[in-house]
Amino acid sequence: MYTLITVLIFIACVLLILIVLVQNSKGGGLASNFQSTNQVMGVRKTNDFLEKSTWVLAAALLILSVAGSAFIPHGSEQTNESAIKDQVEQAVDPNAVPNFPTATPDAATAQPADSAQ
Repeated sequence: MYTLITVLIFIACVLLILIVLVQNSKGGGLASNFQSTNQVMGVRKTNDFLEKSTWVLAAALLILSVAGSAFIPHGSEQTNESAIKDQVEQAVDPNAVPNFPTATPDAATAQPADSAQ
């Protein structure tokens, strides 16, 4: 359900961006292209449609955002938290000094470089 709401929010955002870009701040916008008086959908109706669609998409975005916050999945956080907690508990302390061998190898077991030929 959360994924569906997220996709609907994304679609509403894209449509809202497109509607706002079509509008002109001085009242022209898409309506300025329809100068003929014989148009079925005149200048005034185009402005009304763009304004109403802006308000509808803004309200839909608000409602979908509130609904999306109600459907946030909480079960997966506990799984991720326990995996991270396990890694932290099993981590090696970086401040610990490693134990290097302190005894020198015997001369009898060491091979000289010349005898390798």
